[in-house]
Amino acid sequence: MQESRGVRKSGSSRRSFLKKGMAAGAATVGAGLLAGNSSVFAEDEKSGRLTPGDAAILRFLAAAEILESDLWLQYQELAGVQDDEVALLASQLIPGYPAKATGGNPLYTNAVSQLDTDMAQYIHDNTEDELSHETFINAYLASKGASTVSLDEFRTLPSSTATGANNFGRLTNLTQLSVDTTWWTRYRSRTQNPDFGDTFAPAIPTLAVNKHTAIPRSDGDTSDSNQLQTIANTAGFHFGTIEQGGSSLYPQLAQRVTNVEVLRILLSIGGTEITHFQTWHDKAGNAPDASFFDPINKSNVVFDVQSAARFGTEDFKTNLIMPEPTIFLSKNFPAVSIIRPTETTNAAMGAVNALTADGLFIGQSPAFFAALQDLASDADAARRER
Repeated sequence: MQESRGVRKSGSSRRSFLKKGMAAGAATVGAGLLAGNSSVFAEDEKSGRLTPGDAAILRFLAAAEILESDLWLQYQELAGVQDDEVALLASQLIPGYPAKATGGNPLYTNAVSQLDTDMAQYIHDNTEDELSHETFINAYLASKGASTVSLDEFRTLPSSTATGANNFGRLTNLTQLSVDTTWWTRYRSRTQNPDFGDTFAPAIPTLAVNKHTAIPRSDGDTSDSNQLQTIANTAGFHFGTIEQGGSSLYPQLAQRVTNVEVLRILLSIGGTEITHFQTWHDKAGNAPDASFFDPINKSNVVFDVQSAARFGTEDFKTNLIMPEPTIFLSKNFPAVSIIRPTETTNAAMGAVNALTADGLFIGQSPAFFAALQDLASDADAARRER
């Protein structure tokens, strides 16, 4: 792939967290490979035996998975199954991360379990999946002699101080979210598709107004059961918001890759993201009615899933969790059940913009935003070679 057809060069400082690829003969898949990777930072990306476009796409996806792992670890510490499996894996990937489970936050765990009694197991497994995704993608890049991605220098955001949370620097902020719940109606519509420019009503309108916390910021947030349930409900809908993005991102970028093996990676991991989304889509519909005015974020949130009349209509019905057939490619074709959106134009930058609008990166440095935008623009510039 020539520069004119694929990835552009850049002198950005974000190159400091692209690690030099290892020699192919030294690479082995797994956490051990990443622990042994060069700590010397590359000035420019190395694509090794991958096309520059394929390497750029994989690097962006590795960064996306690292960000997902960071937010899911925060949920896992507080409300996931408290064995050491996830903590041990995370400790092998993240310098200084504790290898032992925290013991969780029983009050928050109980509030989250009101959406489903298996939530702790699902949170645990989703977290493990994301950690495995970032590990595999970086290991695959290294095995091809390509630069890998580390965001460790940006783990600067404060952690929750509530019981069960590790006192550890974070990449993401779960305490000032504006949660977009339009995925709820988008997947129920039989006549609209965001690829055609259509817009959709949110399931929980108040979640998109001002900022909301999805985790207890301190033990003070766990003393009022109604407040704690609104926090847990916010988490329940945030789970779906995050995973529906992954459901679309992988097929969007798969349309741009060249190598069949890279395509196989995107299709295989992307399918797992879809199973995550359907799980959280299902559980969000069980959120108990609750409302609370948060004096810290100065925001009000109202969950009325169980009582509001709109949830009895087709576009909001709570037990419709499989994609309803809708328009695809052309309005001249019959309706079909699909993942949406899958239009590939600006797919990576769209993901960055959506996560930023979510409030997930509030408090991050300008260098962090420049880094993500540069990674995304490189991925979006990739073109399939003929």
